[in-house]
Amino acid sequence: MNIKKIRDNLQVVEPEDELKIPIKFHVSDDLMPDQKTIDQLLAVGKEPNIFHHISALSDVHHKKGRKNPSGTVVAVKNHFLPQLIDTAPNCGMRLIKTPFDSENFSEEKIDKLFQALVETVPTKAYVGNYLPFQTIVDISRRGSVALLEYFNKDTGEIENTMNQGSMFENEIPDEKELFSAIPKLFFQAGQFRLGILGAAGNHFLDLMKIDEILDDTIAQKWGVKKNQYLFMIHTGSGLFGQYASYFYTPKIKEHFSQRLMLKIGQNSFPEKKSAWFQKLKNDLKEYKNKPDFYQISADSEIGKKFFLAHRASANHGFANRAMIQINIEKTIEKVLGEKLVLPLVYDMTHISVTKEKYFGEEVFVHRNNTTRAWGPNKMKGTKLYEETGEPVFLPSSMSTPAYLGAALDGNEETFSSSAHGTGRSKTATSEVPKDKKALLKKMADRKVRLYNAASAGVIQQDASSYKDVEKALQGIQENGIMKPVAKIMPVAVLMY
Repeated sequence: MNIKKIRDNLQVVEPEDELKIPIKFHVSDDLMPDQKTIDQLLAVGKEPNIFHHISALSDVHHKKGRKNPSGTVVAVKNHFLPQLIDTAPNCGMRLIKTPFDSENFSEEKIDKLFQALVETVPTKAYVGNYLPFQTIVDISRRGSVALLEYFNKDTGEIENTMNQGSMFENEIPDEKELFSAIPKLFFQAGQFRLGILGAAGNHFLDLMKIDEILDDTIAQKWGVKKNQYLFMIHTGSGLFGQYASYFYTPKIKEHFSQRLMLKIGQNSFPEKKSAWFQKLKNDLKEYKNKPDFYQISADSEIGKKFFLAHRASANHGFANRAMIQINIEKTIEKVLGEKLVLPLVYDMTHISVTKEKYFGEEVFVHRNNTTRAWGPNKMKGTKLYEETGEPVFLPSSMSTPAYLGAALDGNEETFSSSAHGTGRSKTATSEVPKDKKALLKKMADRKVRLYNAASAGVIQQDASSYKDVEKALQGIQENGIMKPVAKIMPVAVLMY
């Protein structure tokens, strides 16, 4: 393997033998991933149709059961590779402003609020907020605006959501198209699943406090200031997104319920006898255990169905986070007696497939736990972000600082993308808690309160498992991806 160091935070594996394109690691020596992660990227780089180069960002690391590492961006010519992304379309983050600061939000109020949020923002639950079938269909077609209309909520937040809250933007599919790509059973399941934070990985609801303003001009434009409290939500499209993704992805289903729903969905699917669906079933069976990646021609019938299903299910990520925000606002009113509509800083996905233009060609950009980071030029036409660039979130662990930044122009080397966090570290970065009691003490020592924490795996979300956020930020700045606007400290964390 021929690794060439370009600068402190950019290292390139040059093409040789079967590797067809370069792999660009936007990391320092300290943050270079382990060999398993590198081997997975080498396998991606050997595939046909991979465009120009692969970008691995500062949070790059392998995940159990995945063929492509987290923290990567892969552009593909005229094809989709479902195994390049997690089966969680529009897992993403939402940053919400509050009117609270150090003067009017005491520790007692925060504790009282989060004790209630444990119930109103469930992590592991069978049922969240029930919604009519037609509303679920409308969300699939039009995104979070359909949810906001259902609740008669002011849709001003749409301007502060990526793509105005819909991955379809202006090409809205009709119901017939939806039902020809996704079984109705999945929409029926989706009626019960919005408003759930989720038990997977490090999904969280954080209360954070702005510790330092690093760019006064942009901070003022975004309406954030020192000592202000913010909510950050990290979750995705839930079971609807998983089912729609598994329907087109040759991946072993991790739970019996997933296998059951997929089987029932396939058997009840009106297209089950069509030639394209029969080919899809055969392809999924063939590729389940193959080392090669399953490639779908974008112009094929399967390709058109996949891209429609991906975007329709991704819309439930925007809606899920909007639903959780509605529940937070209701809880604040009930517990604190204040009726508020909390404004957004931004809502952004970090698992997506989108059609974009780079290096003179239209390609399908597969972002796997990386966030889009469009600078001012790419954000032209938006009311606010054409002046500042797109907001970028860089959280780390439950008890370490996070950063809010603004995307810069000229970062084509990452396909206009940024890290969505710091990612898991190869080695422990601080003392590892032996049990949950030790974890709670460590967080208390850092002045962070942890709520729910029902899972045994919550210990793995401790700061010791994550890379140093300052080192990650240094590389992101050096590579011209984004500039920091504010440093934010966690105060309270709700996580399974």
